[in-house]
Amino acid sequence: MHVRMELSRILIRELTDYQLIELREVSDDGEPVESEPRSFPIVIGLPEAQAIERRLKGLELSRPQTHDLLASVITMLGGTLERVTVTHLAEHTFFAELSIVTASGEHLTVDSRPSDAIALGIAADTPIYVAEDVIESATRDET
Repeated sequence: MHVRMELSRILIRELTDYQLIELREVSDDGEPVESEPRSFPIVIGLPEAQAIERRLKGLELSRPQTHDLLASVITMLGGTLERVTVTHLAEHTFFAELSIVTASGEHLTVDSRPSDAIALGIAADTPIYVAEDVIESATRDET
């Protein structure tokens, strides 16, 4: 089972080697859950954190960055990024997939790092899902 999540926080500390994003549980329609929402952090690199922050703020650079390029390629080929899914967690490393629907209606799944998937999807308000066992493992590792 997959649980809908949202990017609830991004923490950028440019003087460290790692940055944090936090995902928080929301209802299937994207609204906050009524009970205590589950959340967990994912450690990412500075370039990915800056890309997510830039895309959240709608800032455009004079030349496309990697996430902009991939978004343009998907769009130019008639595809749509349908969802981002964090699929598993192994040895403190998260894994994700992009779910893309092509112009012909074919569903494609592309392996991705969660940070890249979120950076790609955040500008288009693409839903983020996380496998239930990933949430359980990630929240258990926090304690």
